Amino acid sequence: MVKKSRTQKYYDKNPEARKRKAAYDALYNKAPERVAYRSKLNKANREAGTYGNGDNKDMSHTKNGKLVMESKHKNRARNGANGKSTKKS
Repeated sequence: MVKKSRTQKYYDKNPEARKRKAAYDALYNKAPERVAYRSKLNKANREAGTYGNGDNKDMSHTKNGKLVMESKHKNRARNGANGKSTKKS
């Protein structure tokens, strides 16, 4: 069984906070900039032939803005300790 993260434990104990976060996330994700960002990545994924085929690959931004294919697990986990990016060159 997978252990719950500290954040998940917090939201389990605080349903009002979870509702607030869900409302914020909904607003954030429907902002035109975020929609355009997702559209760009989805388009690149389709062009690379990895969209929806279950290969667990994502298109990932490099430091210089180039898009490269990468494991979705590595790409989505790259927040870095203390908010410091470990983004590849």
